[in-house]
Amino acid sequence: MNLIEDIAGELCRILLPIEEEVFFGDPSSNITICTLSSISLLKDITHSDIIKEIAIAGRLLSENKGIDSLIRSVISNEKINIIILCGKDTIGHKPGDSLLCLYKNGIDENHKIIGSSSPHPLLTITKKEVSKFQRQVKIINKIGETNISRLEGIVDTFKKIQ
Repeated sequence: MNLIEDIAGELCRILLPIEEEVFFGDPSSNITICTLSSISLLKDITHSDIIKEIAIAGRLLSENKGIDSLIRSVISNEKINIIILCGKDTIGHKPGDSLLCLYKNGIDENHKIIGSSSPHPLLTITKKEVSKFQRQVKIINKIGETNISRLEGIVDTFKKIQ
């Protein structure tokens, strides 16, 4: 089954390329924004002043490889301690919901995200990496929020308490 899913994923990557993945802002910032599947919101953020206030803006489209990548990226930068999770969650895969479940519940012995309702919430990261992520960051759950002015307000709030 994994071979078929890997092939399908590769076909989607080739046939439906999404070039915008991650954009870097202020390397001294402790805040990152994850826009889930809202690519237009990601583009709006990168073309606004908010990019100057955050370390990274990126998307998250899958409940497995995407979360693996996000966790590894975050724990490799100990400065990051706030993730603003916003935008629309991908229908079916629900990576935003899975990320929140991972943050709250961790993974089981088979590396499955505990409590996730996503179809394939299996990760390659270790329990140690999950634990480090859980200790390092606070996730601000704003799933569904696509208004950049409201996101700027959230960023401003957390910049003040940095």
